[in-house]
Amino acid sequence: MTKLRLITWNINSVRLRLPLLKKLAKELQPDIIALQETKCPDEAFPVKELRKMGFDHLHYHGMKSYNGVAFLSKIPFLETQKHDRVEKKDCRHIAVTIQSGKKEIHLHNLYIPAGGDIPDRALNEKFAHKLDFVHELASFFPSLHKKDTSIIACGDFNIAPLENDVWSHKQLLDVVSHTPIEVSHLDQFSKSFSWIDVARHFVPHTQKLYSWWSYRNNDWEKSNRGRRLDHIWVTPALKKHLQDFSVHSAARNWERPSDHVPVVADFVF
Repeated sequence: MTKLRLITWNINSVRLRLPLLKKLAKELQPDIIALQETKCPDEAFPVKELRKMGFDHLHYHGMKSYNGVAFLSKIPFLETQKHDRVEKKDCRHIAVTIQSGKKEIHLHNLYIPAGGDIPDRALNEKFAHKLDFVHELASFFPSLHKKDTSIIACGDFNIAPLENDVWSHKQLLDVVSHTPIEVSHLDQFSKSFSWIDVARHFVPHTQKLYSWWSYRNNDWEKSNRGRRLDHIWVTPALKKHLQDFSVHSAARNWERPSDHVPVVADFVF
């Protein structure tokens, strides 16, 4: 039996929050970490520090000040890829292939655009970019993989699709991240490959569940106005291998935290 622990986390600057990454790795002992919003060009990526933490296998794609995605792994990569979405070279999608037990697994790390503040593609280019990005993903995976392939798609999707993925469904229907058109696009992406939402595989839809709390809330725990923006999805081939899921909300109280917290999935092979 082989166990695999995967964490996805929008770290909001890998160099600034390197001490928090060390803390996370020590406390939760993940095998693989998928990071988003690393805000770090490749030449400045903290390779030495991460290898000292036990992550000998690194795959990253970054740019100065914005975006950026990375895989940190204790497991060797069989293959690595970088993907440009909607003809933009903005460092939002990478992939790796690993072997866990006898199972070959393809992992995709996604940082879907936030989409700005106005939920109207005609008035807001950022929102149009977001919708086009998600729309493209719906055709991308079927074009790259067969449906019986073992795939994990994780990252900051910047969409909270369900009513209990936000603190107030009614008040956020016109707020970017929970608008019906975004949810519809994400639903089409989900159905295109029969994805399983790992969080909701373990946590009922009737239960509130968040992974992000705004910096604007002085007391995030008291107000608890969160959203579930960070996701781990798997194809049906991996369903029987799912063991556990958790949101590491304690990280929101760490010193100089990200506004996102790590999301954890455990597998057994």
